[in-house]
Amino acid sequence: MAQRRMHTDEIIADEALAARLVAAQFPQWGGLPIERVRHSGTDNAIFRIGDSLVARLPRIHWAVGQTDKEFEWLPRLAPYLPLDAPRPLRKGVPGFGYPWPWSVYEWLEGESALDVAVDDATVAALDLAAFIRALRAVPAHDRPPAVPGGRGGPLSGRDAETRAAIAALEGLIDTEAVTAAWQASLDAPAYDGEPVLIHADLTPGNLIVRGGRLSAVIDFNMLTVGDPACDLTVAWNFLNARTRLVLRDSLFADEAAWLRARGWALSGSLIALPYYLRTNPGIVAQSWRTLREVLADFRGR
Repeated sequence: MAQRRMHTDEIIADEALAARLVAAQFPQWGGLPIERVRHSGTDNAIFRIGDSLVARLPRIHWAVGQTDKEFEWLPRLAPYLPLDAPRPLRKGVPGFGYPWPWSVYEWLEGESALDVAVDDATVAALDLAAFIRALRAVPAHDRPPAVPGGRGGPLSGRDAETRAAIAALEGLIDTEAVTAAWQASLDAPAYDGEPVLIHADLTPGNLIVRGGRLSAVIDFNMLTVGDPACDLTVAWNFLNARTRLVLRDSLFADEAAWLRARGWALSGSLIALPYYLRTNPGIVAQSWRTLREVLADFRGR
């Protein structure tokens, strides 16, 4: 089945192309079956190779540098992390009309948190807190540099894009309530502490569940240093009202950090909705869910 086009200038890759690239560049794996992974991300098309490997082919030009970033930093981070992370194995090169470098990783067993629930949500909140703490504690020499203008910077850097998304969603959302919730986060004191390592994309699609418990975190493409509140977005996009307080208490997040984190969660869902409204039903459903959680939290204060 053809992949759904999410970006106007996206490169479409299918199983046939992936199989040709693998066979030509890594013949030791050329006879293995190739199967597209249903929950491919927005940046990469994902193909399982046999039982133990996975190929990632960038869909869009802005994802091309992610391969080098993960190959450099994931091996350095792995010893610090309490949950599994992808292990990069090989870099591929352009071929057969496909224009960009691509990569092969070790397959992580388990299922996406989009598809299966954890057995105990409180344990999941504690596991996430342990992962976030471990990232924050990574020594400076094993941290990538900050991404200028990226996640983890001042929340005000997202203001124009967020308000544009609110305007684009007129008639679909309660724009008054959403704007008030966004302003409350903008008004929170900015982070003035030491920048820490953040995953910056902790969403259900990047969480792997195995045996009823969180087992791995994937897609470190946005890995950077900055405001630790950015990783607390998982409190609204994955956890519920009770278990997000478990996460907050475990990480000793103060009110300002909590408000900034809620703002990051709100901004992410708002920006995603108009962009993916007709092209990615999974992201749209997840964004609506996050928006509902944020507004319920905001109105409950």
